[in-house]
Amino acid sequence: MDGLRFAFGTLTVLPARITRWDRDAARAGMLCAPLAGLVVGLCAAAVGGLFLLLGAGPLLAAVLTVAVPALMTRGLHLDGLADTADGLGSAKPAEDALRIMKQSDIGPFGVIAVLFALLAQVAALHELYAEGWATGAAAAVLAATTARLALTHASRHGVPAARPEGLGAVVAATVPLRPAALTTALLLALCAAAGALFSPYDALRLPLAALAALGVAELLLRRCVRRFGGVTGDVFGAVEETAATAALVALTLG
Repeated sequence: MDGLRFAFGTLTVLPARITRWDRDAARAGMLCAPLAGLVVGLCAAAVGGLFLLLGAGPLLAAVLTVAVPALMTRGLHLDGLADTADGLGSAKPAEDALRIMKQSDIGPFGVIAVLFALLAQVAALHELYAEGWATGAAAAVLAATTARLALTHASRHGVPAARPEGLGAVVAATVPLRPAALTTALLLALCAAAGALFSPYDALRLPLAALAALGVAELLLRRCVRRFGGVTGDVFGAVEETAATAALVALTLG
C-alpha cells in the first residue's frame, strides 16, 4: 500500500496520501507506476469515447484525450519535458544546465518540445480514433501505461541522481533489474492479450509499439545521464512524455 500511495501520490492528482517518503517506498512506488498509468489511460480513453458517443469528431476526441493526462498530472510531466529540453539545448556545463532546468520560466527549446509532443499525440490519436473508438481507447491506455513503465526503467539500479535532493534523488537507482524486467514482461504480455481481442496483427502491433516507446525513452534517459550526470524529477517527466508520444506514433505506423 505504501508503494501504491507513492505511485498515485507522485504521478497523479488522485487523493492518495503518501505515508512514507523513503527509498523503500520509492522502490515499490516505481514498480507500481504502470498501475497509475493504467488508471490515467482509462480515464483518458473514457473521456475520448464519451465525446465520440455524443457526436464529436475524432480530432476533438483526440484533443480531449491528450488533455486528461495533463490535467491528472497537473502538467508536471509536460513541465519536466520543457525543462529538460531547455537543459539539453543550453549547450552549457552540467551544473549550469541543471540550474537552467530549476528556473521557473520556459525557454524556446522547452516550448518547441512541448508543442511538438502535444501535436504528435493529438495527430496520432486522431488517426487512431478514425479507425474506431476501441482502437483509439486502446492506444490511450497503452501509451499512458507504457509511459509510466518507462519511469520504472528510469529508476533502475545503475541510473544515478543528478542532484542530492528532489524526487530524482529519492527514486534514482531504487528498482532492481529483475523486478523491472518482470514488470516489463507482464505489461508486454497484457498488450499482446489486449491486441488479440482485435486481431492477430494487433496482438503483435501493441507490444511492439510498447517496446518502441521504451526504446526511445531509454535513448533520452541515457542522453540525460551523460549530459547531466544523472536523473532529476524533470528528466522523469521528459522520459514519460517521450514514451507516451513514441507509443502513439508507433501505433499509427504500418
